[in-house]
Amino acid sequence: MIKYFDGGMGTMLNLKAGELPEKLNITDPDRVLAVHMAYAEAGADIITANTFGANPLKYGNCAELVRAGVRLAKQTGKKVALDMGPTGKLLRPMGDLDFEECVSLYAEVVKAGRDDADLILIETMGDTYEIKAAVLAAKENSDLPVFVSMIFDEKGRLLTGADVKTAVAVCEGLGVDVIGFNCGLGPEQMIPLVRELRECASVPIMVNPNAGLPESVNGCTVYNVTPDEFAGYMTEIANIGVSYLGGCCGTTPEHIRKLIAKTKNIPDSVPEFKHTTLVSSYSECVELGRKSAVIGERINPTGKKLLKEALRSGDMDYILKEGITQRECGAHILDVNVGLPEINEVQMLSDAVYQLQSVLPTPLQLDSSDPVAMEKALRIYNGKPMINSANGKEKSMAEIFPLAKKYGGVVVCLCLDENGIPEDAQSRIEIAKKMIDTAAKYGIDKKNLVIDALTMTISTNQQNAVETLKVVDYCKNTLGVNTVLGVSNISFGLPNREVVNTAFYTQALGAGLSGGIINPKSQSMMNAYYSFNALAGLDDNCSEYIASAVAVETAAPVGTEITLQQAIIKGMKEESSVCARELLKNTEPLNVINNHIIPALDTVGDGFEKNKLFLPQLLMAADSAKAAFDEIKRTLVSNGTPQVKGDKIIIATVEGDIHDIGKNIVKVLLQNYGFDVIDLGKDVKCETVLEKTVQHGAKFVGLSALMTTTVPNMEKTIKLIHENTDAKVFVGGAVLTKEYAKMINADYYAKDAMESVRIAQQFFGRE
Repeated sequence: MIKYFDGGMGTMLNLKAGELPEKLNITDPDRVLAVHMAYAEAGADIITANTFGANPLKYGNCAELVRAGVRLAKQTGKKVALDMGPTGKLLRPMGDLDFEECVSLYAEVVKAGRDDADLILIETMGDTYEIKAAVLAAKENSDLPVFVSMIFDEKGRLLTGADVKTAVAVCEGLGVDVIGFNCGLGPEQMIPLVRELRECASVPIMVNPNAGLPESVNGCTVYNVTPDEFAGYMTEIANIGVSYLGGCCGTTPEHIRKLIAKTKNIPDSVPEFKHTTLVSSYSECVELGRKSAVIGERINPTGKKLLKEALRSGDMDYILKEGITQRECGAHILDVNVGLPEINEVQMLSDAVYQLQSVLPTPLQLDSSDPVAMEKALRIYNGKPMINSANGKEKSMAEIFPLAKKYGGVVVCLCLDENGIPEDAQSRIEIAKKMIDTAAKYGIDKKNLVIDALTMTISTNQQNAVETLKVVDYCKNTLGVNTVLGVSNISFGLPNREVVNTAFYTQALGAGLSGGIINPKSQSMMNAYYSFNALAGLDDNCSEYIASAVAVETAAPVGTEITLQQAIIKGMKEESSVCARELLKNTEPLNVINNHIIPALDTVGDGFEKNKLFLPQLLMAADSAKAAFDEIKRTLVSNGTPQVKGDKIIIATVEGDIHDIGKNIVKVLLQNYGFDVIDLGKDVKCETVLEKTVQHGAKFVGLSALMTTTVPNMEKTIKLIHENTDAKVFVGGAVLTKEYAKMINADYYAKDAMESVRIAQQFFGRE
């Protein structure tokens, strides 16, 4: 039968201004226990400890609060979930929180609460990287089941861009036990997301929506879905097929009671196991199997003199350019190999992965024969990568398979063992079978394996291509496991290698190749790829083939220098600095801003608003624009030219709210558009906002709130500003809607960071 979580805690506690809910575990435990008991009496099977925000960033030493919170929930006699919410910060490179520091923060919470908890609930998460940090902390410090519940917007995206399928790839790769949704949306809005989750998940599903969308009534925040309406929508969700139901903001014991009454006879339903092979970054997912993926081979020093020089000198910009160019040429996944004897591969591989993920959403194939380098890169990778590689040697499998199990990934399995590479197909197939069986013993299903049949040059043996293709065909069509090949190896020692490579690639695609490691900058190879897909019925209306043909006709010549606009759009900070310096030699600073920087930011902003680009790209472009602005500032200082400050805008997260991710993003973008932003920080008293508004003579004020319980403070701040100044106020935050903003008398509502820029431009007449 379906198991039931409790409902909202913060909205039940009726918090006063400035009251922090987790502190009540010690200062007023009876108040917290009363809420827990009310949910237990309503029929909830799982009580969520009042530890959502009890992390070291917010409270310093939080262990006592966590232990007290878990023990209070334990008094209900029900199962207890140790609750861990987001830290309120973005991780590097988008923010300033280091990944390992984030793991450590969550580890402190896990250690404090694990003894009295029955499961760990990681909830209200909008970033796959923070999910990874929390899951690793949970698994490295306890044996408890791990539930992950995410907050998607109505477009079906996390804050940092992942869709449902991508988020599932990451979570299931990390071995999460239950996946689901909470907060942000009401039950009606979650229905299509639950259907989508059901289609791609292989683990049990949980759904804990808000009681609809918030409204302000007589200065109080209320939610617009009644217990009966909530139960009705949740019945539809239950019938889609879930294992856990409950509520989030605005839900009460009555919501849970009605929910249970309506759905208690609906059996729980775990999604059927999906055999889909998924590789992902933080925001993009590649499925191997339906049609072949292009895996870019250019970030590999073998036979590449310039890349070797770049690796020796630490020229990361060269590596980034190779990655960007390959993506633009059609690569779906990028192979990343930095192995040179004379460099520190352990550090270089991690650095390359970090930098590439700073500018590209393309999934990566981590390529190393050093298990130490592989683990370090796997740990900081944001997504579910390909792992290149393991082989049939017992030592190799013992080193790589545990890493794949812990961190999640799709392992490339090379058909060689202690006796080397067999010449015949059957012997390679036997090695593939052994690796599949061994991986299963580590708990790795064959959907997370791809077999590399190994391409040997035909210049030494005429049968090499034939034998390799036999392995590809057998693995794909008989063993039911995906395949990959390093295609260009087929032509070593021959003239006109590209002709041979292209012919072999076409043959391999016909044999069922799932991923070809090729040079996407080779026009003949990409022509073969797009032509094959069109001929094989894998390209609807030949749209990709036609698009590729048009792209070739309009492509810039190879070697064309990148412009400042392009550098900003691509998020290349170093290149932005270089381009800006060059422009400033012959161009006035104001012209550089108006004709290069602002148009680039507008392009990225337009892509963001159209859901073509996501928050990471937006922030990386902003960082690159800042690098260009820094060059302009240096030029103005050296010339003795006074810097002109832009229109002033005050921004703050309201009193009682310590979440400032949204505010910080708004700050960066407004500054890049030339506004003089005065950031008052988080948990700012309304009197302080007024004082600073008057002090700076600001005419525009931005207020942020993430927590429902702090929205009344936003309303109070707006009232104070309107009564004492002629400044206008714009507001934003996850708990707000346009209607709600109007109810609390805000002058403008910004649904996201780019909307804040547009509103500011409109207000100051810059449109």
